[in-house]
Amino acid sequence: MTPEEFRKAGHQLIDWIADYRSGIEQMPVRAQVQPGEVKNSFERSAPDNRAPFGELIDLLDARVIKGITQVQSPMHFGWFPSNASLASVLGDIASSGLGALGISWESCPSLTEVEEVTVDWMRQLVGLSDQWRGTIHDTASTACLTALLAAREKAGKFCLQHGGLQALPDALVVYTTEEAHSSVEKSALLAGFGRDNLRMVQMDTNTRAMSPNALALAIDDDLRLGRVPTAVVASCGSTGVTAFDPIADIVNIAASHSIWVHVDAAMAGTAMMLPEYRHLWDGVEGADSISWNPHKWMGTILDTSLFFVRDPQHLIRVMSTNPSYLQSNVDGEATQYRDWGIPLGRRFRSLKLWFHLHLDGAEAIRDRLRRDLENANWLAEQVTANPDWELVSPLTLQTVCVRHNPGNLGSAALDQHTLEWVRQINDSGTAFMSPSQHNGEWIVRVSIGVESTQRKHVETLWQLMQDTAGGY
Repeated sequence: MTPEEFRKAGHQLIDWIADYRSGIEQMPVRAQVQPGEVKNSFERSAPDNRAPFGELIDLLDARVIKGITQVQSPMHFGWFPSNASLASVLGDIASSGLGALGISWESCPSLTEVEEVTVDWMRQLVGLSDQWRGTIHDTASTACLTALLAAREKAGKFCLQHGGLQALPDALVVYTTEEAHSSVEKSALLAGFGRDNLRMVQMDTNTRAMSPNALALAIDDDLRLGRVPTAVVASCGSTGVTAFDPIADIVNIAASHSIWVHVDAAMAGTAMMLPEYRHLWDGVEGADSISWNPHKWMGTILDTSLFFVRDPQHLIRVMSTNPSYLQSNVDGEATQYRDWGIPLGRRFRSLKLWFHLHLDGAEAIRDRLRRDLENANWLAEQVTANPDWELVSPLTLQTVCVRHNPGNLGSAALDQHTLEWVRQINDSGTAFMSPSQHNGEWIVRVSIGVESTQRKHVETLWQLMQDTAGGY
């Protein structure tokens, strides 16, 4: 494809994306396909000959769209928001079009330095002090794994340079809760701690927040048995019910034992753009690392996950490799982001943040967040006022956790009822919500935060919930 052919096709593609976004509210929210249906619509071998771009657009419409769960739909209330603001989409296109290679500062000085600038903008926007420096990872899962590797090497006295975990005399232990994201457990296992050395600390049964007393007791037990308490992963807005672990208490307990504290604020980090919500992560300045995803509620398109550390030199010592073919005369002077994480190569991800902030502006983003919080509060009020419905967990941000409970159902029957009415709504394509378990019982999460969701959409959802759950 020549630049001129690209220009023509690009205009067609942008028009198609704009039309797609304009009509997304009329599409079924959940993908209306069966397993294998999309795959089987494709030819079994790759095309040998060129085809016109218009034909490709037609195939997108015919084969691909039906297999997409429309997370940009204003009636999507599942999981957490996964916004892809069109301003950041332009940044993503610019990144792809430039085709820059991020393996060192020398390979693309602008890639490194624009990332330094935009990440520091984000630090300031959420009120973190200038002690913190950061980078952009693909997801919070990768950020958590990176944090646990850094914690492992701190407690293990850089055992990676010698015999690794296998040579350590005592087991290293990680602490979190069952409310933490599944990536925390996965990261602990991949970092080599082993399931036997992963502690699920007791929680407050109402808020699902980690109990500081239970954490202190678990640490004392491990110390008594000769183990090495190594890391605590604190949830700042958990996936299940947006629970907030008491970070100030956790960092105080951890500090007395030199335990690394990683704060997983994947979704809720966006709320810290609002000064009135920063109390939810009081004590965060005492943590060692933080991750949060602008590609969730804030709306910068995937994959844009921020990872901040207070001691970048420790991180670099853990993650650095310095092959001869990447060495240059600016080593020690310029930031080398290959030494801040797992991959060597990186995309020009910061353009997505830069475009988003430049074209939309932080104030407009804050206004939208406040709108979503008001809508969540409105829905919680409706639920609380209806005797057949219950607010299962305290509302902390924009995720409303509910259950329809007419009062005449046993526990097993209530679980079945909950899963059935949410399944009916999801299957219909009218809206989408995600069920979850809370203290062993099924509930429904209504996560409000899609960029295009207005009060009228939340009102429509609430009526749909009442009609469906009360219809049988």
